[in-house]
Amino acid sequence: MQKILTLLLVLGLITFAMPNIYAQDENAVEEVTTAVEEVKEEAVETVAAATEESAGALQVIKKYFIQGGWGFMSTVLICLILGLAFCIERIITLNVASTNTDKLMRRIDEKLKEGDIEGAKEVARSTNGPTASVMFEGLKNAKEGPEAVERAITSYGSVQMGLLEKGLVWIALFIAIAPMLGFMGTVIGMIQAFDKIEAAGDIRPDVVAGGIKVALLTTVFGLIVAIILQIFYNYIVSKIDSIVNKMEDASVSLVDILATNNVFRK
Repeated sequence: MQKILTLLLVLGLITFAMPNIYAQDENAVEEVTTAVEEVKEEAVETVAAATEESAGALQVIKKYFIQGGWGFMSTVLICLILGLAFCIERIITLNVASTNTDKLMRRIDEKLKEGDIEGAKEVARSTNGPTASVMFEGLKNAKEGPEAVERAITSYGSVQMGLLEKGLVWIALFIAIAPMLGFMGTVIGMIQAFDKIEAAGDIRPDVVAGGIKVALLTTVFGLIVAIILQIFYNYIVSKIDSIVNKMEDASVSLVDILATNNVFRK
């Protein structure tokens, strides 16, 4: 009898509590839905504001570009486009040339331990990058002794260095030309301002403001182009230095591996 009463009491409590639980669940769902909607609205507003700001910035740049004069501003823009083209080409080439040097040297060491020097050459030949090319040249001269290997590595390493640095002179040229063109536009703008002063016979702000504004705009855009290209140039130079360091380390390791596997004595 006590068990039956206890069971009925538990059932009664559950029946009484269920509507409250459902009500709480519904309230929780409504709160979550409301929060999600608020987040969506904030995200949409943020994206819209960012889009408007971007569009506004582009319009400002376009306006100042036109005010700076098509002559010099177009030449500065050409410097930017050509400089970026060379930078992108170098970055892509250097990323392709980056080789996993440790993995390459392990594979060459495995082949030489097996006495398969032709297999080691094939590993170097089938691997992309300047490091693998230098290793291949060193392996080709392995039978002639360590001095021949070092000479081959040094000579071919210089060739690969030239290939890695290809195009850098043009990037440096555009970095130098862009601000020069801007300064030239500045000088021409100041000359125009003084011509207007001479024609008007009076120094008034409305007379000289236009020429001075053109002068400053050409300088600003020339410096911006030079700064952008300089950042890319420094990145490319650091990338080349990294590849060259790996190449030098691999060259030293190759001579040690050849000596360890008694290739020079064969």
